[in-house]
Amino acid sequence: MLSSLVADFRIIFERDPAARNWLEVLVCYPGLQALFLHRFAHWLYKVGIPFVPRFISHLARFLTGIEIHPGAQIGKGVFIDHGMGVVIGETAIVGDYSLIYQGVTLGGTGKELGKRHPTLGENVVIGGGAKVLGNIQIGNNVRIGAGSVVLKDVPSNCTVVGIPGRIVYRSGVKVDPLEHGNLPDSEAAVIRTLVDRIESLEQEVKQLRHSQFKNKSLVAAVLSDKEVEDCLEKKNSCLLRDKEIREFLGESNF
Repeated sequence: MLSSLVADFRIIFERDPAARNWLEVLVCYPGLQALFLHRFAHWLYKVGIPFVPRFISHLARFLTGIEIHPGAQIGKGVFIDHGMGVVIGETAIVGDYSLIYQGVTLGGTGKELGKRHPTLGENVVIGGGAKVLGNIQIGNNVRIGAGSVVLKDVPSNCTVVGIPGRIVYRSGVKVDPLEHGNLPDSEAAVIRTLVDRIESLEQEVKQLRHSQFKNKSLVAAVLSDKEVEDCLEKKNSCLLRDKEIREFLGESNF
């Protein structure tokens, strides 16, 4: 247990540029404090002492905002950054040197007995607000994007984002755990594809109109004034919707 506590302490200086001295880390880092209390509670839990481990867990939640069931198995060098709102269930297993941000839940999906919480490999990064639920396996060097909901197994060396979580990147290269913000936006990519398809169809429609109507006078002869006005109104409405989509994609200038 002592070696794990030392690793928990040292990893903070490696992964948090705001960590300046040992006293500040010991006193002002709730993630480290929660792990200290959990490791003691977990040892009592394995010994079979009733009530006391759960009381220590409850006390740790009151002091730090981090709730770790005393039955959870936490590897060495785990860093819970900020940590407010983190919940780790009874049968969860967290691998060595994993990085967990605030609001993360390692929970179950029902009232099943036995192993009902996730198992994380080594060097896993879980972004803020992410939920990893059920008895699933998360491989080594996996990155889970902020706000994602993961319900299925994830192989090693993958990046998962979205609701439900989808694998958007696979690689055999170990990733930098601090680059958790550099994740692809799968929803924006899908919308971008749809917008491109719509633009392509609009071009085809324009070409068909051009071949059918040679000039404005012929258009006026075919369509009434009211119909022409309705067409212009629909066009303006489409442009407005397209502007909203582009702003969502971060393409405000077009």
